[in-house]
Amino acid sequence: MPSVRDVSPSAFVSAYSSHLKRSGKLEVPTWVDIVKTAPSKELAPYDQDWFYIRAAAVARHIYLRKHVGVGALRKVHGGAINRGNRPSHHADASGSVERKILQSLEKIGVLEKDPRGGRRISQDGQRDLDRIASAIVEAAREEEEDEDEDDEVSGSLDRA
Repeated sequence: MPSVRDVSPSAFVSAYSSHLKRSGKLEVPTWVDIVKTAPSKELAPYDQDWFYIRAAAVARHIYLRKHVGVGALRKVHGGAINRGNRPSHHADASGSVERKILQSLEKIGVLEKDPRGGRRISQDGQRDLDRIASAIVEAAREEEEDEDEDDEVSGSLDRA
């Protein structure tokens, strides 16, 4: 059975974020439309669904690396801070945003607290993520089969 490791990151994050949005279980804070995601940012994200996308990326990151905490996620989602004509430096992302995402994913049962510190993926969460990864692989397989059938049909039309 395919796992999250077998699927491209962008395809998985987009599929899982749409799943989270459709399910309606993820608790989204009221401030998501006005908050900056890092001190290095000047504006809030343009995408309305950025919270779901970030939650999917966090779930994937914790799936791949066990016992991840807020500090590690801040480093991962941080970026360069514009310092004018001086060289850019790295700035961590907002800890509050990362914490709220972890708490929301924990509330729906995807994550659980790790005794060694940080969070880890729960059994239900791992099953959920693997199911979505296998659906992505199946969709890609069906699309590939459709392309093969189309090529065979167009090849027979060229011969005629």
